[in-house]
Amino acid sequence: MNRDNTHRNMLAWSVAAALASLPTAASAQEAPASGERQATTLDALIVTAQKREEALQDVPITMSVLPEQLLQDSGARDIKEMQSLVSGLSVSSTSSESQTTVRIRGVGTVGDNPGLESSVGVVIDGVYRPRNGVGFGDLGPVERIEVLKGPQGTVFGKNTSAGLINITTRSPGFSQTAEAEVTVGNYGAIGVAAGYNDALSDTVAFSLHGVKRVRDGFMDVETGAGPRSSHEDADQNFHSLRGQLLFEPGEHLRIRLIADYANREEECCAAVTTTRGPTAAIVNSLVGGNAVIPVPDPERRLAYGNDSTRQSIEDRGVSAQVDWDTPWLGGATLTSITALRDWHNIGGQDLDFTTAPVWTRFYGEGENDVGFETFSQELRLTGSGERLDWMVGAFHSNEELVRNDSITMGAAYEPYLSIALLSNIAASFPAGLVDTSNPFLFLSQAAGRPYGTTFTGPGSHDHFEQKARSNALFTNNVWHATDALDITFGARYTAERKQLRSVLSNPNGGIGCLNGLTNPAQVGGALGARGVPGAYIPALVPTVIGYMCLPWSNVQHHGRDTWQERDEKEWSGALRASYRWNERFMTYASAARGYKAGGFNLDRVQSANGLSSGAAGITPVDDTSFPGEFVDSYEIGAKSTLAGGNLLLNAALFHQTFTDFQLNSFIGTSYVVRSIPELSSRGVDLDVMWQTPVDGLSLQGGATWLDAEFGDDALPDADLRLLPGATPGFMPRWQANASLTYEWDFSDRLMGRAYLGARHTADHNTGSDLDPQKFQEAYTLVDARLVLGARNRRWAVELWGRNLTDETYSQVGFDAPIQTGSWNAFLGAPRTYGVTFRFMY
Repeated sequence: MNRDNTHRNMLAWSVAAALASLPTAASAQEAPASGERQATTLDALIVTAQKREEALQDVPITMSVLPEQLLQDSGARDIKEMQSLVSGLSVSSTSSESQTTVRIRGVGTVGDNPGLESSVGVVIDGVYRPRNGVGFGDLGPVERIEVLKGPQGTVFGKNTSAGLINITTRSPGFSQTAEAEVTVGNYGAIGVAAGYNDALSDTVAFSLHGVKRVRDGFMDVETGAGPRSSHEDADQNFHSLRGQLLFEPGEHLRIRLIADYANREEECCAAVTTTRGPTAAIVNSLVGGNAVIPVPDPERRLAYGNDSTRQSIEDRGVSAQVDWDTPWLGGATLTSITALRDWHNIGGQDLDFTTAPVWTRFYGEGENDVGFETFSQELRLTGSGERLDWMVGAFHSNEELVRNDSITMGAAYEPYLSIALLSNIAASFPAGLVDTSNPFLFLSQAAGRPYGTTFTGPGSHDHFEQKARSNALFTNNVWHATDALDITFGARYTAERKQLRSVLSNPNGGIGCLNGLTNPAQVGGALGARGVPGAYIPALVPTVIGYMCLPWSNVQHHGRDTWQERDEKEWSGALRASYRWNERFMTYASAARGYKAGGFNLDRVQSANGLSSGAAGITPVDDTSFPGEFVDSYEIGAKSTLAGGNLLLNAALFHQTFTDFQLNSFIGTSYVVRSIPELSSRGVDLDVMWQTPVDGLSLQGGATWLDAEFGDDALPDADLRLLPGATPGFMPRWQANASLTYEWDFSDRLMGRAYLGARHTADHNTGSDLDPQKFQEAYTLVDARLVLGARNRRWAVELWGRNLTDETYSQVGFDAPIQTGSWNAFLGAPRTYGVTFRFMY
């Protein structure tokens, strides 16, 4: 992938300009005060939900705020772990931790197709991350996290049609500090983190933070004859490093430079069997034992797989943010954020989730990997007048995505598919009519090939290159109509251009499919030789050829070199009115239109008629595009500040309607993106933060009630027949969370802190196609932490546990690939516990 030298030079210039101004002498600053608790009120919480600093209770947006101490107490070090603190927020992962999906109010993007962009945006230090999984990892020292619900595209840009996670890491300060953490836990968990902050001069400060975490796997794996040697899965082995430089040459200029790097080398992610279908007996016969668990029991956390699930993920980037209080327009602030990011994932996968060598994606660069290179530039000018707070800005991003995808058919593929197919055919006729002796020979007979030479080796080797360019102009303005009434108007105009080149090949020649297509009489003869009545053979021949020409073995894809492009120009925006009745109570109403760009399926797509919307078939689809997704959202809400600023109680009613909702569903052979005409949802969000009258005791919690349904429009896929009029997957009726923190002093030198948190999720379906086998019953997760340390925060010992009741639950359920009647699931984390030693200077 070629880098854009212009983008490199712009970023390098920003960095060099700041570094050139550094003084040569460094001066240490005094350590901070003793760390005694200071009296503060919750109404002092500051957020940047509209890209300006405002009090939380003045912002007419439904949102939750997670401060640093709450994140530390809950043990939330990444996006996935913080879902226990926010109602209506769900985070799940599937075949790789890099395939992390964030949902707000049940809406998110499902699937392993990197061409499908996020419905929930992730922004870290002002830099938009192109996919949720790209932003997944240890966040290090965080100042706060804001979770904004509903469309946020006006201010934060593309792909925030369902909401936004806005993460602000801790900026360098001008005091010398050092901190370290050592964690030991079950499953062999060991974590080490350290950070250092100092001043180089009166105007320059820097910080460094590094982390290394390892852990054994959560899952046991039955590997059979291999070649997989690891008997554990879902382990952890990653490290990261972040460096920051803060330059404040004067009171009107601030420059913040950030560089970060993270690496993960892990085995992830195997899945457990939840429903064992009739094909299990076939794969058992091919290995001479149990290739699938005899009795499904997710609580055993025992997966079956003979091939590696190794993952190697690298994420790196640099950014420069410049804030200049200009002499223009009454001291308006000009902000520039320039960023360059590079993310690469190499991954292997046992595609059949059994110990039989059926089919696999082998680990290897150029074989199965995906990478992003993203350059982004944002400029905005923000100012305030007597009655108007205004902002105008421009945004540009350029993304280059490369995906290599290879599927290899193992020695068990041909006999497995032969036996399964012939068994299905025989079941359609009276018992004994169809000859099922030596069923493993059926497909070789249909292809006219020697057994074992028809479907084997590298079936597909595909290369995708996508370029995506986005340009936008935006504005967000608050008119203080009266001392009590504020009117907020925001608008964004976005121009998107995407280009995709797909180069597809079948290294093994796809000879089985080729023979079926060129000699259907041979297929018919094989059916007749098995005793299938002649009247039924013409109808069965296309069915057999369809199985001979599944996407990875379809010779019609071999040598295809296609080019696609699409342009979108769309408006999005928001109109909000808020009225402050008094210092304690504010109400608001809003209407917003969100937009998420369309895209392409980065996969082999085939149908009966060569169209993406067509029924199942074997004709290659040249146009794999899908349109943009839109949402119209309406809210009314109230924010109350009680108990002298120590109790924040917020509530909102919402109704949102999605059109052309991008649903990515796994149908047992591939992911298919369908634009669902309509998805509507309505509900209630509640959020509370309370510093109680009891000294040191605080409460945080929330609840989301959700009522959602698809429209009644009929869909082209039989696999999606359950959707019209039904509640979508991943949308529980209730989600609620609550946490209690109590801090007290043992003596003049010692303090204690106790944290207890719980999250309840009502029953829901964990699949896109709503198969009842993917149903997940309601469950509750409980976390706790007990801290003993110095009152001056110099040291602390923390005992902690997550999912203390050891709940077993499915994150995502899916059809077992090419195993009709079987279903699998990716599980959430089990009970974990340990001790953390924390030091600060």
